Amino acid sequence: MEEAEQEKLRALNHQGEYIIRQASEKRVVLITPEYRSRALYPWEGGLIGDHSRISKDFFRCKGSILNPYLVVNDKAGQKNHFHDCGGRDKHSLPLRNGKEFVYPVLIDLLNYIQGKTGKKVIITSGHRCPQHNSYVDQSIVNQSSKHMVGAAVDFYVQGLEQRPEIVIDLIRQYYKENPFYQGKKEFEQFLTMQKSDTSPTITPLIYNREVSIRLYKKNEGRNFDNRHNYPYLTLMVRYDRDEKKGVVYTWHDAERNILRY
Repeated sequence: MEEAEQEKLRALNHQGEYIIRQASEKRVVLITPEYRSRALYPWEGGLIGDHSRISKDFFRCKGSILNPYLVVNDKAGQKNHFHDCGGRDKHSLPLRNGKEFVYPVLIDLLNYIQGKTGKKVIITSGHRCPQHNSYVDQSIVNQSSKHMVGAAVDFYVQGLEQRPEIVIDLIRQYYKENPFYQGKKEFEQFLTMQKSDTSPTITPLIYNREVSIRLYKKNEGRNFDNRHNYPYLTLMVRYDRDEKKGVVYTWHDAERNILRY
């Protein structure tokens, strides 16, 4: 009897009514959604033509623990062993005010070249930590390389590998077009340093107040980072226009000014 009463109560609770409305009756007005482009994340800089905008992340050290160790004989005949670093997994870019830093003029110039040519800039060597710098090139001259302080970059332009003079002309043009430099002859005017006996290349160094340009032909300046067969350019920062002083390599800036993980 008790179960029968529960079934009756359940049946009563299950009863309902039909909802009736007219065909033209609308309770909710639906608004057609408007398309909006996704906002860029802070680390995204958009595109320049068909290529990604170059940021300081493009300059990260190319060291890898997978690279084989090198055995190099010094002048005394002693064997020196060089092991590569772990690259971005082991250390940061150089730091300034606690943040990763590469001299902005290098980034601006490479983006300018990319924008003017519509061709991709290939960075072969940006920042090098001291360990990777020694691994790349064991020469005495390289021991104070500005690559270690974020003030140098090796690169070539895809599609203009055999025409580096076009890229050099664009660097000159950048200093003539940029409003910041207009009227400042020390930045607009480029000089040529003639070859010396100690020069690592037969190509003269070209420089203005802020940067220097060195062209390495396809049989010059080869190191572990530049194992391609193309001519390439090295851009080095000579003058820090924000701090108004010359840019030089220091052991402290190279060794103590990066985060090691």
